[in-house]
Amino acid sequence: MKSALLSLCFLFLCLAGFSQTTPPQDIAKYWTIHGQNTVLISQSSFSNWAAGGVNSVSANMVLDYDFNYKKGVWSWDNKAIAGYGISKQNGTGWRKNDDRIILNSLLGRQASKFWLYTFYMNFQTQFTKGYSYDATGARTLLSAPFAPAYLTFGPGFAYKKSDNFRINISPAAARITIVGNDSLSTIGSYGVTPGKKSLFEFGASLDAYYKVNLAENIAFENILKLYSNYLKKPGDIYMDYTANIFMKVNKLITVNAGVELINDPKAQIPQMRNGVNEYHSLLQVKQIFGAGLTYKF
Repeated sequence: MKSALLSLCFLFLCLAGFSQTTPPQDIAKYWTIHGQNTVLISQSSFSNWAAGGVNSVSANMVLDYDFNYKKGVWSWDNKAIAGYGISKQNGTGWRKNDDRIILNSLLGRQASKFWLYTFYMNFQTQFTKGYSYDATGARTLLSAPFAPAYLTFGPGFAYKKSDNFRINISPAAARITIVGNDSLSTIGSYGVTPGKKSLFEFGASLDAYYKVNLAENIAFENILKLYSNYLKKPGDIYMDYTANIFMKVNKLITVNAGVELINDPKAQIPQMRNGVNEYHSLLQVKQIFGAGLTYKF
């Protein structure tokens, strides 16, 4: 887990250096490149504290970059997000609290002022293995790099009022779920047939993004992804919603808070019930809050 965080730090330095270079004039004419690198740190410590408490420390890094092309009636919007975080509490050791690789791409041709014909692609996976832990600290493998990995793509149409408000709908979207880990594919994790390492679905997808400034230095970001599989149980809708609040203290220091909710009917989470480890589809919730450094360009 620490090696993944070090890799992100190295990537942070490389991209920060790249952002200082001036692109050739012909590229700058059609391309807009911007992003932000964020490092968040949180820590709590207690000594002889009557109310009780557990000493803890956490560190998170997020790289968020946009590469957008615009020429005439054609546009091509690309976003890359890499995030990783670890935390430690007394008696538990280091555990990850964030792990994601996200690539989004949207090719569009202008149909009217705000509407576009589109073809989109989304890819998601993670850097390291993920586990669930019981009360004794014993762990159960839940995920791994490319286990799962999701690749979704298809034609559609989009409403784009600005870079801060857009909705893309694809009524004919393919979705491939990859489970590259042998242990997870053997038990049929993430909906694959036991022993198989991929699952093909065909259905409809919705991808929405909305960002608004609540105050002068406070921004509220919303990201929503929905997918319904026509081929099997179309009512079991995959949902991934993320809400982030960014509070700017000064040019470099920010306070960030975020929550992510995932409803994935195919993701089976182990739960201990009556002494038996059972697997169920549950609402997944992740929350992150911290203060740190953010470099934007």
